[in-house]
Formats: sequence, C-alpha cells, structure tokens
Amino acid sequence: MDKNSNMPFNNSNYKLMGIGVAIIFIGFFIMTLDTEDYGYGFLGLTLGPIIVLFGFIFQFFAIFHKGK
Repeated sequence: MDKNSNMPFNNSNYKLMGIGVAIIFIGFFIMTLDTEDYGYGFLGLTLGPIIVLFGFIFQFFAIFHKGK
C-alpha cells in the first residue's frame, strides 16, 4: 500500500482527535464533580463547559491539521 492512499486523515489527525475526545470527556466529568444542587456551582456552570468547548475547538483544528 502506498503512502498516498485515499485516507481522509493521517495518523497525527487521529491522535489529535483522540486527545480532543478525551478533553471533552474530562469536561463532562468535571461537571459531575460539582457538589452544589443540580450542578449550579462553579464546576458545573463555568469550568466544565469551558473545557468541553475547548475540546470541540480542539477537534475542529485536529480535523483540519495537515500532516507531513
């Protein structure tokens, strides 16, 4: 199989996308750590969603990353 196959992504894209998914899961996990009722504390309303948003932005750049 040659290096110029018709794969849409290369190995670095898949690694970066895996990191992005892990960041998103970490953000959702942080939201569950909130001790306030119904997640109305700092972790549930501020920190967790910011980390999830960063994970989705990271996914966007991972998809459009050009490999060598």
